[in-house]
Amino acid sequence: MPDLGRNYQPVKEGKKAPIEARPAKDFNSENEMKPVPRDNPAFVNIILKSDKTSQYVNDINEFIPMLEDIFDLIENNGNVQIFNAKVYYFNKNADFLRDKYLNKPESQFVSYKRLMELSTHARSIALLRSEAEKYNPYLAYGSAGYIYNPNNIQEQLGYLKTEIEQTILILKESN
Repeated sequence: MPDLGRNYQPVKEGKKAPIEARPAKDFNSENEMKPVPRDNPAFVNIILKSDKTSQYVNDINEFIPMLEDIFDLIENNGNVQIFNAKVYYFNKNADFLRDKYLNKPESQFVSYKRLMELSTHARSIALLRSEAEKYNPYLAYGSAGYIYNPNNIQEQLGYLKTEIEQTILILKESN
């Protein structure tokens, strides 16, 4: 062990001077001019103009791309699973819109009513297509299996396509 006794000297702590608080020069003085935010470049362009469109119109505009995607899937005879996924997403958004504007003046708008009708129709067509994929190999095209006939499904998709076109026009006009 090293001998600390001869070479070791404890460090003497010096006295710390108390920190003096210096008042700011004329901080609350009426004569002292404070910088205005428009003169300070840190504050320039931070005040954003408020959006003048209503929240309802913004919510309605979100439906237009969804409906266009569903329309394209119908035109291109898209995959049933992708069609059902897009319709499910559309229906969830329509349910949210229904809950948000229930018992409010917006629920009387034509665009709102049209979206709710389209949501119900699209939900039924999606269910029909998924059941047809599942049960079509097992049912004859008799009275019970006529619902799942590909011609019937194409006819229903044609009705849905027309309804989607009309709804998109109504939504675009409501802007």
